[in-house]
Amino acid sequence: MTSEAATTIAPFDRVSDLADRFDALILDLWGVVMDGTHAYPGAPECLAELHKRGKTVILLSNAPRREQAVVERLAGMGIDHSLYDRIVTSGEASRIALETRSEPAFAKIGWRFLYVGPDKDKGLLDGLDYAPAAVEDADFVLNTGIVDDDDPLEKYEDILRAAAERKLPMVCTNPDKVVVRHSGQRVLCAGALAKSYEAMGGVAHYFGKPYRGVYEVCFGILEGTDASRVLAVGDTLETDIAGAQEFGLKTVLVQGGVLAEPLGIEWGTSAPQERLEKLCAEHSVMPDMTIPALIW
Repeated sequence: MTSEAATTIAPFDRVSDLADRFDALILDLWGVVMDGTHAYPGAPECLAELHKRGKTVILLSNAPRREQAVVERLAGMGIDHSLYDRIVTSGEASRIALETRSEPAFAKIGWRFLYVGPDKDKGLLDGLDYAPAAVEDADFVLNTGIVDDDDPLEKYEDILRAAAERKLPMVCTNPDKVVVRHSGQRVLCAGALAKSYEAMGGVAHYFGKPYRGVYEVCFGILEGTDASRVLAVGDTLETDIAGAQEFGLKTVLVQGGVLAEPLGIEWGTSAPQERLEKLCAEHSVMPDMTIPALIW
């Protein structure tokens, strides 16, 4: 948490209560706009209202896939591209880093990767000179997350340990540890696998929130918009809120996402202020504002 972060959280009922203070919004996707399968009630309408009022909306997601894949997925949920300006994904940032090899960690990395993740994200490096390989032949680990939503972390211990023993660097394409479906199901993300890998002695390189690079990409799109007029909205403290605050942005925490269970609330409702602030204090991250859900 930055020294400028608020020590108390200002509660609001809906986005319309605070939107006029800002020219642009950087919105998380999973847990804020949709749950991975369906748009949250009221979210498309909220995006439409923001668009009507001339707000620039960037959807910043720790999705381990390319921008166009997310555009198509959102369209299938009824969230048309006309409702937002751009999507920035951690997967795209990972691909760019491996394509340019400009970062010292990747300058001399090999070209064969052990893939850990679902089939739907296997194409992240398509078109580049990389190829999948077995753990004994790989030069690094490409981690996009678990294969099935109900997979436990233990399912991946053997393959991660084998990679750690070979001292393979890991590229983690999604720093989130967990995502929550609208049903309340909690699903492990690539970040959970990366933390397990580090506990085994492995080295992981992360792309996405809370790391500064993705916010720099966003501000390249915003073309000089003053940071004081940009609002970041998310449902996770350690990635969405902490990352935006580190970049100097005002933040809004959506309570109905990943924190709904620890807060003991149903989607679309708010926890008592004391309970919310206690939880945030425990994580040493205090958002500036809070709303129950992305509703206008």
